[in-house]
Amino acid sequence: MAKKKFYAVACGRKPGIYTSWPEAELQVKGYGGARYKGFVSRDEAEAWMADPQWSKKPKKVPATPREHYKLSPSAADIEIYTDGGAINNPGPGGYGVVLLINGQPRELSGGYQYTTNNRMELMACIKGIEALPSRTEPVTLFSDSKYVVNGVSKGWAKGWRKRGWRKSDGSPAVNVDLWEKLLDLIEGLDINFTWVKGHAGHPLNERCDQLAVQSARGGGLKPDSGYMG
Repeated sequence: MAKKKFYAVACGRKPGIYTSWPEAELQVKGYGGARYKGFVSRDEAEAWMADPQWSKKPKKVPATPREHYKLSPSAADIEIYTDGGAINNPGPGGYGVVLLINGQPRELSGGYQYTTNNRMELMACIKGIEALPSRTEPVTLFSDSKYVVNGVSKGWAKGWRKRGWRKSDGSPAVNVDLWEKLLDLIEGLDINFTWVKGHAGHPLNERCDQLAVQSARGGGLKPDSGYMG
């Protein structure tokens, strides 16, 4: 794969074309709504700047039909559907949540200036669990992130915390602030983390993705104070 040598910054502190990533990074890191892309040639970078995809306004996300929410075998179940992501990873990011309680949906979403896919996947889970009206009923949480699902269901995150936030090979764990918060939230909660395949047509996973993307591309993005990238 050819190495990218030109970086087009369409929306940043100083838009333009840069020949090194450190220069381009100064223009976009921590800049809410930054839009940039790497190319192997200046011609490609200039062409993208002339007609950048980022300039298209996000489409208004339509409301999900009510019948799409009624997927639980039992109307008494509590389900949380989550998704999160970051543009260009790292970059502007967002999370989306659909919380189902007795078949009634509640949607949650939010965006951050500069973050990562994994942090937004974790944030979606945290926000969904924080919104639970009760901690006494069983909960099923659906995520398309194996990083999150395996981290909880296989006990990886608890192992990292037990070793002082070190992985089994001794390397430092990442996203410690969010993992710490998530583990505290699920302590004593009857919750099952279940993986679903992303972008496979599941209506609630797709809805969460829409909410996350809309948030990442929106205004008023907050700083992700825990991200040290």
